[in-house]
Amino acid sequence: MKIIDLSVTISADIKEPLPTKIDYEDHKEGARKMGSKLFGGASEDVFLEGNGPAGEFLYLTGHAGTHIDAPWHYFPTSEGKPSRTIEQMPLDWFFHDGVVLDFTDKPDGYCFSSDDLKVKLAAINYTLKPFDIVLIRCDADKRLYDNDFVKIHVGASAEATHWLIDQGIKVMGTDGWGWDIPLHIQAEDYFKNPRPGVIWAAHYVGREKEYCQIEKLANLDQLPPYGFKVSCFPAKIKGGSAGWCRAVAIFGE
Repeated sequence: MKIIDLSVTISADIKEPLPTKIDYEDHKEGARKMGSKLFGGASEDVFLEGNGPAGEFLYLTGHAGTHIDAPWHYFPTSEGKPSRTIEQMPLDWFFHDGVVLDFTDKPDGYCFSSDDLKVKLAAINYTLKPFDIVLIRCDADKRLYDNDFVKIHVGASAEATHWLIDQGIKVMGTDGWGWDIPLHIQAEDYFKNPRPGVIWAAHYVGREKEYCQIEKLANLDQLPPYGFKVSCFPAKIKGGSAGWCRAVAIFGE
């Protein structure tokens, strides 16, 4: 069995609007703190050569690193019912055949339509089936630490997102920062002509149709168009709008 990592590392170095902070404790600091906290006020002498357990404290959003957005992220309701949070989603959505659609021929900020999806599928001679996990490749992960990272991905239109869901797709993902087109393009469009349906248009599809999206994937360039499984189980965060995910592609013998 061959496994390819499709996840970025949770790191304070990623250039995004909602940064991550990680405080690291080495073994000596772990000994000083853990002895007191866990062993009734004992000193670091209770640990082997004064080396306690190393650890870290993370301060981050549920949308840090590679993660899966839950319907609750998009809107309070979905399909006329209360939107489900990440720990309520069915696990069988997150282990299925994967399909990679290569949009590296499109410029940063391109908004793809269902017609674009059909062209890409025809090019690889593949027909979607229910529960396939569709991954959009634009190689944004190669510039994860660039200052313009949030500006360099292609994005889905609302119409394309509807179309994927209508094909039976429950989980779709991108190696870009977000599923929609970059935020600065949305903002420019809106302020030129303020109107509904411009800001996070694809996200808001979740109000009408329940689905999940993976953001900040990696290494999609290492995958064939299809012929592999995707495992992308989200972290089980109570009431979470998203869950961190160690997404991988799995190839059988």
